[in-house]
Amino acid sequence: MDIAWQAFTPGAALAGGLLIGLAAALFVLLNGRIAGISGILGGLLRPVRGDVGWRLAFVGGLLVAPWLYALLVTPALATVDAGWGQVLLAGLLVGMGTRLGSGCTSGHGVCGLSRLSLRSLVATLCFMGTGFLTVYVMRHLLAA
Repeated sequence: MDIAWQAFTPGAALAGGLLIGLAAALFVLLNGRIAGISGILGGLLRPVRGDVGWRLAFVGGLLVAPWLYALLVTPALATVDAGWGQVLLAGLLVGMGTRLGSGCTSGHGVCGLSRLSLRSLVATLCFMGTGFLTVYVMRHLLAA
């Protein structure tokens, strides 16, 4: 296995993690809501009167922020070693997993763990362990 050391950016990772943590903390302190993306997006699929505006603003921020960042900095090119069918299947499985697990990585992994939620700890261990196992099987056991 080769490690791409030029892609090792602990400073950027630390700054990004701090910003995510700060945003999640401010969101719960100022709004009393958890910054779980699947729950926020799910609320737009089943709209409740008076509960749509902040959800649209949140999702809009998620979509606009990377675009604004790209105007200031040349972002690294991302490559995906999968076809559209694999990407769609993976997205479907992730979506089903967030419904079955009653939350996503942001809701359980960031917000839930910071609140010391046992349910979020179990969910995070399950989805991270499954992710590790999937990568191992796909890259080492089924590699062509």
